[in-house]
Amino acid sequence: MKTIEYLTDPAYASLFWPGVAAALLVALLCAPLSPFVVLKKMAFIGQGVSHAAFGGVGLALYVAALAGVGGWGGAHQIAVLAFAALAGLGISVLSKRQGTDTAIGIVLAVCMAVGFELYRLAAGVAARDPAVGAPPGIEDVLFGSVLNVTPGAAVATGLAAAIELGGLWWIRRPLTAWAFDEQTAGSLGVSGGRVRALLLLMLSVAVVATMQIAGVVLATAMLIVPGVAGLSMGRSLRGAIGWSVVSAVLGVAFGLVVTFEFGVQPGPSVVLVLVALMVAGRLVGRG
Repeated sequence: MKTIEYLTDPAYASLFWPGVAAALLVALLCAPLSPFVVLKKMAFIGQGVSHAAFGGVGLALYVAALAGVGGWGGAHQIAVLAFAALAGLGISVLSKRQGTDTAIGIVLAVCMAVGFELYRLAAGVAARDPAVGAPPGIEDVLFGSVLNVTPGAAVATGLAAAIELGGLWWIRRPLTAWAFDEQTAGSLGVSGGRVRALLLLMLSVAVVATMQIAGVVLATAMLIVPGVAGLSMGRSLRGAIGWSVVSAVLGVAFGLVVTFEFGVQPGPSVVLVLVALMVAGRLVGRG
């Protein structure tokens, strides 16, 4: 099997293991959030944040290219994270005046358009100046790439997962109350706006981390599909989160096997396996 060869052969292992580690960490990062995204019907918000992050990608690449620094690194990811977080908060603010769907549509369209133009300009700078490294391929940005994940990026993903899981544990009680009954939670002193803003920030972190593996287009699937499977299988919120984690880890693992064996993009492979697991989970849950 190519998978075993890639992960055990010293000639390949250093190339593939950072991506594999980051992908599994992404599963642990996204899965606990997923049931809350599904319960609060925030899937479209996640989609807006993930597509808005592409604007941050274009901005980071263009500024770095002008500074003579090409390629893709940790500084780029920090810039994209900041951009995605601001986009998420912008959606939250605009939704109070324009409605959630309208706010997401505005932010998504503007950020995607700006991102594509800035990406093109960054590629142009790299083409004119050989000293500037070329930006990652557009397909890798849109659909993810295992080979583009560096050891440093994998470590950063692990830190993000640890911080986010700690944050979820810290706000677990107000978050649970808000997710199931927002009005009652408000009467108990839980600030719905504050909890929503914190959840959006966590979604932004998860989206930026997921972009490495699933890309901009499919990043949201990691925040939705495991939660649907978990809520179908679990008999409590804790059970739903547990099953969400199981389905996310299995989806990533088997999706990467498909990627290695058939040489396809990791994002679509992972998402299709996740959907298959979701369908199986719903069938088992109904049984």
